[in-house]
Amino acid sequence: MADTVTFDLVSPERLLRSSAVHMVVVPGTEGDFGVLAHHAPFMSTLRPGAVDIYESDGAQPEKLFVSGGFAEVADNRLTILAEDAVALADVNVDDVKSQLADAKEDLGDAKDDVERAKRTQKVEHLSALIGLLEG
Repeated sequence: MADTVTFDLVSPERLLRSSAVHMVVVPGTEGDFGVLAHHAPFMSTLRPGAVDIYESDGAQPEKLFVSGGFAEVADNRLTILAEDAVALADVNVDDVKSQLADAKEDLGDAKDDVERAKRTQKVEHLSALIGLLEG
């Protein structure tokens, strides 16, 4: 493929994807950014959101949800180190809504600031996932 960027998606457990693609749109903490072939070197932290992977110019994107992490662009390669990643097509919105209700209840039961911060982050991640699924 001419003018592609190599895209690697890595979770703590394993390499989830490695392929040559036309473009990837990434949810950076400072805003979404697109990576095409020959992009300038760049690093960013990620917020919970959708990674849109375009196999070719004009193709419909494959959408993955990442709950956070880091992205690095260098040498015609985009590497995402994701805390967690899942294909949106594999997610059941009703299951996520149930998880969110449980997480909100758990948040109310937090005993200290550290526990509250962890539970707040989980609520934010699940809320972002539902927003993508219903949006």
